[in-house]
Amino acid sequence: MFEAGDVLSRTPQRPRVRRISASQQIHDMLRERIVSLELVPGESLSRNEIADYYGVSQTPVRDAMLKLEEEGLLVIYPQSKTEVSKIDIDQARETQFLRLSIELEVTRRLTLEAGREKLTTARNIYGLQERALEARDLDRFSRLDRQFHRSLFEAVGVANLWELVVSRSGHIDRLRNLNLPDPGKPANILYYHKQILDAVEAGDRAATELAVREHLSGTLAQANDIMARHPDYF
Repeated sequence: MFEAGDVLSRTPQRPRVRRISASQQIHDMLRERIVSLELVPGESLSRNEIADYYGVSQTPVRDAMLKLEEEGLLVIYPQSKTEVSKIDIDQARETQFLRLSIELEVTRRLTLEAGREKLTTARNIYGLQERALEARDLDRFSRLDRQFHRSLFEAVGVANLWELVVSRSGHIDRLRNLNLPDPGKPANILYYHKQILDAVEAGDRAATELAVREHLSGTLAQANDIMARHPDYF
């Protein structure tokens, strides 16, 4: 059964710690399996089988599936079947527009401060990404990629906006995961992460904006090629 992780630190006010519901945990685990393409577009899902697999009743599974449908990652046909949605390029482009708009402002604010101390976490994650790439561990590399960008949002105090972006990113994230194994793609990601960090620390707003724009546009620029190689996913 599911157990929420222990809280490692508390504020002086000692707020009440809430356990994460079973439906939220199932949602998060199913979402990760969908985004990572372990569950592929068009694959049918059985509520009964998922409930048995996770050792819960069907109620939290139903609630998790409804939330995933709202996010566009599942298609539920009442009294019939539930399928993993195909990747929607138009939705991916909309989410990319949202993310680019927010991340440009996040990095602009960081550039105005030009403070190395606010980028300590991002620099550390960058180093871990280098080692993950050396080990050819793309799963870890991908997780660290998300952590890198989240750390930038956290550095300017808008972590909740990162959660908003993530909640809408299922289609673009699946597209990125199809693109990630392509030759040179991980090295390209590392290159732009370093460009962003260096430009922010130098207080160079123009270089920062250019690096962010080029970095976040890379996968969509390859969309036609990705679709041609994986037509059943779209």
